[in-house]
Amino acid sequence: MSDDIFATLKGLLTPHAPQFAVKHDAPDNYNLETETSDGKTEMFAAVQIKKSYVSLHLFAVYCDPALLTDISDALRKRMQGKSCFNFGPRHAIPVEELTALIGACAQASKAR
Repeated sequence: MSDDIFATLKGLLTPHAPQFAVKHDAPDNYNLETETSDGKTEMFAAVQIKKSYVSLHLFAVYCDPALLTDISDALRKRMQGKSCFNFGPRHAIPVEELTALIGACAQASKAR
């Protein structure tokens, strides 16, 4: 079950891989990172299988909380902390909404 959730969330990130560096590409961890203007690397996004859920981390929303202004209540309920969304087997994944949010995060990350 977690593998299906992981595959769905990873599938939302992979179109952005050419813009970012793939740091991890394992069956339970997919991580994209970017280089900042001062030459340091930072996480752009990651998907990780945890014990009872799958986490999607979007670092850009931590740096720019305004990216979350228009997210649905359903997606907001999946938030843990400032930049993490957790999905389990009973949770619907709002693919269209996440696709748009990840796109906005990619633009914001590249603009920083």
